[in-house]
Order: sequence, then C-alpha cells, then structure tokens
Amino acid sequence: MRHPGCWKMLTVAMCMALLGCLQAQELRGHVSVILLGATGDLARKYLWQGLFQLYLDEAGKDYSFSFHGAALTSTKQGQAFVAKVLESLSCPEDVAPDRCAELKGQFQRLSAYRHLATSEDYVALSKDIEAQVQHGGLREAGRIFYFSVPPFAYADIARNINSSCRPGPGAWLRVVLEKPFGHDHLSAQQLATELGGFFREEEMYRVDHYLGKQAVAQILPFRDQNRKALDGLWSRHHVERVEIIMKETVDAEGRTSFYEEYGVIRDVLQNHLTEVLTLVAMELPHNISSSESVLQHKLRAFRALRGLQKGSAVLGQYQAYSEQVRREQQRPDSFRSLTPTFAGVLVHMDNLRWEGVPFILMSGKALDERVGYVRILFRNQAYCVLSDERWVADQSQCLPRQIVFYIGHGELGSPAVLVSRNLFRPSLPSESWKELGARPGLRLFGRPLSDFYAYRPVREQDAYSVLISRIFHGRKDSFVTTEHLLASWGFWTPLLDSLAHEVPRLYPGGAENGHLLDFEFGGAQLCFSQQQPEQLVPGPGPAPMPSGFQVLKAKYRESPLISAWPEELIAKLADDIEATAVRAVRRFGTFHLALSGGSSPVPLFQQLATRHYGFPWAHTHLWLVDERCVPLWDPESNFQHLQTHLLQHIRVPYYNIHPMPVHLHQRLCAEEDQGAQTYASEISALVANSSFDLVLLGMGADGHTASLFPQSPSGLDGEQLVVLTESPSRPFQRMSLSLPLINRARKVAVLVMGRVKREITMLVSRVGHEPKKWPISGVLPSSGQLVWYMDYEAFLG
Repeated sequence: MRHPGCWKMLTVAMCMALLGCLQAQELRGHVSVILLGATGDLARKYLWQGLFQLYLDEAGKDYSFSFHGAALTSTKQGQAFVAKVLESLSCPEDVAPDRCAELKGQFQRLSAYRHLATSEDYVALSKDIEAQVQHGGLREAGRIFYFSVPPFAYADIARNINSSCRPGPGAWLRVVLEKPFGHDHLSAQQLATELGGFFREEEMYRVDHYLGKQAVAQILPFRDQNRKALDGLWSRHHVERVEIIMKETVDAEGRTSFYEEYGVIRDVLQNHLTEVLTLVAMELPHNISSSESVLQHKLRAFRALRGLQKGSAVLGQYQAYSEQVRREQQRPDSFRSLTPTFAGVLVHMDNLRWEGVPFILMSGKALDERVGYVRILFRNQAYCVLSDERWVADQSQCLPRQIVFYIGHGELGSPAVLVSRNLFRPSLPSESWKELGARPGLRLFGRPLSDFYAYRPVREQDAYSVLISRIFHGRKDSFVTTEHLLASWGFWTPLLDSLAHEVPRLYPGGAENGHLLDFEFGGAQLCFSQQQPEQLVPGPGPAPMPSGFQVLKAKYRESPLISAWPEELIAKLADDIEATAVRAVRRFGTFHLALSGGSSPVPLFQQLATRHYGFPWAHTHLWLVDERCVPLWDPESNFQHLQTHLLQHIRVPYYNIHPMPVHLHQRLCAEEDQGAQTYASEISALVANSSFDLVLLGMGADGHTASLFPQSPSGLDGEQLVVLTESPSRPFQRMSLSLPLINRARKVAVLVMGRVKREITMLVSRVGHEPKKWPISGVLPSSGQLVWYMDYEAFLG
C-alpha cells in the first residue's frame, strides 16, 4: 500500500507477459511446405508464386511457415534457380510496394533449396524440420508435400515420406499429386492402390487445376446463393443443353511425346471438363461448406453418367501434328499418328433432373481462339410480336436465356459470370465479385455484353494460388478423390478403347478450319456437319474412304447378300427395316420385330433412334430373339442394351415392349417357373400364326445364332417356340427363340460385322444344312425371305 506505483507496474508487466504468452500460443502452429520438383517448369511458372500467395494470405495469423524446395538438381544449381524464381515473385495490386517488399523478404528468408534423392536425405529433412520447430519453441501443425514430379517417381517418394518424413503425433500430413493420374481405368487403379499403401485417403490431394479457376470455383456458390431463382430452372424441363468448352490456339509442338501417349480426351476431357460437368449436374447439398457432403453428391453425379459409345464422339487432328511427331520422336517418313488433338463428345445423365439434356464437351488445339467456358442454355418457348429492334434486354423473353461461367481468355480476357437479363439478377458475394463496366461493341455468344448481368472477380487469382490455399485449409472438395478418379476412368475408358484405331479428321488449324470441325447431334449420336473432305496432306492413311464404294449386292448361301462399309451397311439395314415396318403396318395394322442381342446391333439401334423419324413406332411390337439369364437391369442383359440404345430414345407404347421373362419369383431361368412357355404363349396370342414380320439375327464365331449353340439339341427342332439353352461362355444359361419359330418369320435379316467373323463366314459359305454343327446353317424361312447383311471386313477380310 505504501508503493501503489509498484503494484501498477507489476500489474502492467503481468498483463504484458500474459499477452505475450497468448500471442506465442497463437503462433505455435508451424507448417512445413516441401515442394518436390522445385526446379521444374510448373514450379517456376505457378507453384512458387502460389506458395508466396499463401504466405501473403496467412502471414501473422495462426501459423508460422518454412518452405523447402527439393529436387534431384545439385545443391548449387538448385539454390541459384530458386533464388532467381523467388526474386521474380510479385504481389497483388492491392498490396502496397513497401509492404510487398517486406513480405517478399520474409518469404525469401523462410525458403531454401535442398537436394533430395535418397532415403537418408528424407531422414535429414525430417530432423531439420523437427530442430527448427523445437528451436522456435513451436508446435508442429503439419507438413505439405507437393509432388511436382512425373507419376513414375511417386512410389519411391511416397515410400520415403511414409518411412522417414511423416510429422509426429498430433500433426497432419497432406500430399499433393499432379495429373496425369493413370492412362486408363486399370493403370489408375494400380496407381491408387500403390499410393494407398503409403497414405490414407484423407492425406491425398489430387490437383485438377481447373477446380481452382475462379469461374469454376464459383459454380457451386452461385447455385447455392441463387437457389430460389434456380430451383425451378435447373432441370430438363428448362435447360436445352449445357456446353463445357476449352479451346486453345497453341499446338502440341514440344509436347508430342506426352500427347502421343494421352491425346486430347485424356489430357482435357477425362479430368478438367468432366469435373466441371459434375459441378453443374450434381444435386446441390444443403450445406456446400461441408466437403464430405459435396464429394458425396459429386460421386452420385459420376454414377449417373450414361455410358459412352463410339458414336458419342468426333475426333480431329491438326494437319501439322504427324510431321511434328516424326521430327520430335525420330519416326519414319511413313508414320501417321492416330492421336486426336480435337474432340467433341456428347454426354447424357441417367437421372430425372437431366434426362434427355445433352452435355457437350469439346476441346482442341490449333483452334481459332483461346477460351474456356461453361454455358447453360435455357429453352425458349416465347414468341414476340414486336420486331427484335424493339426487344428490351431485361424484359424480352425472346432473347436467348443463358448462364455462362466464363473461365477465361477469349473476348473478355478475364473470368466472369454472365446471366441473361431476361432471367434474373444474380446474387454474388460483393467482397469478391463486382459488376463489369460497359464494353461497347463487345458481343458474346451472339449478344452484346449489355444483354447480361456480368460480374468479374474483384481480384484475379491464379488457379494454383486458390488450390494451395484450399490444401492448407484442408478443403478436400476442390480435389479429386480416389473414388471420383476411378469413376471418371470407368466412364471414359470404354470410349477410349473403342476409338483407339479411329482415324481423326484432319484440319488445317486456326481460323482456316472454317466449318470443318462443326458437329451436330441427335439422340446419342454425334457427327461432323460436313462430309469428310479430301485429305489435306498426302500420306498413308486409311485406304479408300467408305464413300468411294457402293453397296454390293450378291448371293450368299443362295440368299441375297448386301455388303458395304459398316456405316453404310447399318444405314441400309435400318432403311430396309423401316420399309418393312411401313408395309406391315399399312397391311396388318401392326409390325412385329424380334431383335437379337450382342454388340453388333448397337449401331443399328442408334441409327433407328436418331435417323428414322418416320418409323411407325406406335404400331410396332418389339420382341427379343434371345436373352441371358440375368436380371433385366444387369449390364449384360440384351434388354438393357435395347433400353439404353433404342427404347429410351423413341416413343413406343410400353405394352408393345416384350422382354423375355428370365427373372421370375426372384429366380433366373428356373425350369419350374416356365418362363419359356410363358413367352411362347405371349407370342402365340399376339403374333398372327406366330410369324414375326422381321427377325434380326447375328452369327457367332462358332456358327451359333440367337442363343442356339453347336452340339446342343435345344431349340434346333421340335414343337417348342421358346427354349432354355446352355452357352459355352458366361452367363451360361440363356433363353432363345427356337429355330422352327425363327423360320416361320416373313423376313430374317442376319447381320455379320468385323474381321473376326471372316473365318466363320468363309466356313458357313461352304457347308450345307447342318444346324447341329452350325446352327446358323439351319436358318431358312419356310415361306419368308432370308437376307444377309455383311460388312466388307466380315465378307472380304
């Protein structure tokens, strides 16, 4: 009490000490960032700048940092390289020059290069980090390892990190992986399994830099903030189509070794554009801040993707590409690459929200402009009596209605979100997005910019800066999980396999492409708008084009034979089926068509669905020639093939569709369920004299047809109309129309395609009537017509 000043001083000192303790406590979390491949091109262009931006955003907050550049480059060379890169770093415009210089100096002092090659090097790195943390009196929060290295190096690095360089208890580990993540589904699975042996799923962050693009990163927040306006619009009832586009003006020169292995679909569509598609198509979670919820909804969108067929894509290759490959990879002068540098793909979703809505994915090199965007185009059923000169942008319903997430470049030159004024005024976060100023004369998608509510970022950020920040904050929803990766490869691999030997259309490059690459679509098919032109450069290519041949008419086994290239053959068969249907309906009022399973009829189904609008489907009954004893929803079911490629694209009464009853009483093809007799009774009741108007058959490499197999007496003779049979391959049990029933048909068409059928085609041409050895030889309608449809490869080899 005698010295009140002393008490005051003591109290102040205690408060200051306590405050200092609290501040120290706040800064005790230390994060080490290890950039592997620190002297590489990606690191030089983007990653060091992204790490600097992370430091700018987080400096002085809860964590302290150290940045370790690591590579196989020697210590002296690596230090010189990193020093040069660090000197070139820049701050955003809103950071004052003095402050920028101060922060840049701090970042340079916190960053160092080290040679990292052996397991001993990883042990030394870990000890250095631990010593740094201990010396600063800090607590280690976690370590980030950024793999900016080729995938073949992943396993060794992962093994060393897992064994020697994990942080201690209580600290997290985050491992960042760059694409490519495999070449197909199998290689992606192998890579995932290998990495899964070293890291947990929550520790891995696979980077797709498109998910860091500001316009792409805004898709989910935009949908969330505008739920009220979009709930009634974001569906098949209002959306006409969705376009997801990435165009480039550069070609693949200098990168042909990579491009020869991957091509445009693997390089861009399988990852970047598919990820964007899921953001547009997925159901919106109640809470988009929940990474787990977002990832679950994205996975459901992946699983709703309808399988792609060969006809779902068009491919192109710029004219100079093969010459570049020959030069860069020392290939012979005769070499001609089949690698596509341009692709357009038509994708559909099999769910109620998006059923029937086309999603168009397109990317290419050596095109007329550099631009990327996602465009949702809405249906417009309005008609305006006033002329378009008097249409008002925010009132006229006759103007196009669209929402565009403009990823960058192009006429705008920056990321943007555009909403037609005749839709609604969107809500975007004002702290990060601002309205674009007037740009007189600028037109986008055929309309002046003034037709849109247009917004751009307040501050443009590089995609890697965005993603590095999200890695630091543990936001997994901006990255590709193992499940998503395998789902994507599962979707794309069948298409890639089917296109492996497809010859891409040549195009000159740039504006000279004209309309050469324009494509159009109908149903599940996509095709170029213009016919294949003359080759732009001489060289070995596929000889001669199908258009150089006429349909060949001849005899085969004493019956009419029609032979052509596959595309023309399918078109001819579809025309013949339609003509038969029209005649039958005109004469009898109905048309009874029995269709075979397998892969050969798939192009025919697609042709009928997309090119034959005059087909009398309302009066057509569809039957199956044979069926595998699997549930009707099984991918191996012939009915499922029919449903996927034909039924869901046409308007045929459901009671005119007659699947085979192979699944009764929760059993498959049980004799006691009498499924074969049930189908026979249905045929007898509905088909006059049990004589189908047309039966479509195929021919197996062993001479079987329908599900009637060699050395098996089932269904080759007798009174039964429908029989159960045994196949030599899985699934073994089958149900099939019998040979006597097939031979009652008014017309039987046998479709034979592919070089693998050449041997059996030659054999069957010489044999007599021997159905027990070759069931196809027993097909001869008693009072109808048999016509063979063979492509040139099956007929001529």
